[in-house]
Amino acid sequence: MTLRLSLALVGERDPRIVAHRAIEAALPLVADSLGVSIEARWLTTDSIGDATALRGMHGVWCVPGSPYKSLAGALLAIRHARTRGLPFLGTCGGFQHVVVEYARDVLGWADAEHAETTPDAARPVITLLACALVDTGETVHLVDGTRIALAYGSNQAHEGYHCRYGLNPSFRAVLLNGPLIATAFDATGSVRAVEHTDHPFFVATLFQPERAALRGEVPPLVRAFARAALAAAR
Repeated sequence: MTLRLSLALVGERDPRIVAHRAIEAALPLVADSLGVSIEARWLTTDSIGDATALRGMHGVWCVPGSPYKSLAGALLAIRHARTRGLPFLGTCGGFQHVVVEYARDVLGWADAEHAETTPDAARPVITLLACALVDTGETVHLVDGTRIALAYGSNQAHEGYHCRYGLNPSFRAVLLNGPLIATAFDATGSVRAVEHTDHPFFVATLFQPERAALRGEVPPLVRAFARAALAAAR
């Protein structure tokens, strides 16, 4: 009997968004590669409520497409996965909101904000990138021994983006001092991925690894996420 994984895709599905089409292409490729069935359920951020919608899920993916309908819903889904040891992947907007959630709920920075939704915030932990990364790609350098490096089986990867916001370097030293750590960098040393070291699988990337599926390739990081969800299901 084929094991079925239930994955929550947190975000507002929009077929016009390339990353959303890529996610829907990636999951069947990953399922075939692992010999499992994947049931992916799109959950709008304003439907998260008290996290009841996440019940029975083996993994949570906070997907691109911010600003979300509900900032609170997105942060609740991230917190639910982080505190319950539920396999989690965040890409693009997911990365940005992981940083906000961690700043607020772990560091206690109640005023931590995303500059896209609160441009005049006193503590914008996510801010405009010096150079927007819109429909472009770059080589990222992965930290040896991290979950992301193990997923790729390499210390570098070439990935695509569609984003204008990233980690505010002014807060980097305190934010990423553990257990949330930086695990991927661009050529200038800017942070491109983070992961939580005290968690079975909690990885977030500013880039969109799912885009590999549009070339017919199994995205290594999505496969690693599904493998972690498989372990949780078992």
